[in-house]
Amino acid sequence: MIHPYSNATQTRWDHGEFKVQLNQFGNTRPMGFCDGSDADITELREIAESEGADEMRIEKKVLKSGREIWTLHGGD
Repeated sequence: MIHPYSNATQTRWDHGEFKVQLNQFGNTRPMGFCDGSDADITELREIAESEGADEMRIEKKVLKSGREIWTLHGGD
């Protein structure tokens, strides 16, 4: 499940409650957080399609803590 960015979800990320921070390419603020499951990837693809993106690419960066930063690229 994708949890949209808010002060509360940012605090949960800071405390290690989420495995993945979701960033949109070219945007400095995270778009949300998730646990990185296959269902999360499916949900991200559905969101991209609903916003008119023909394709979506996910660039994954693994942090030293084992958590990940996913940067979403749409049709670039």
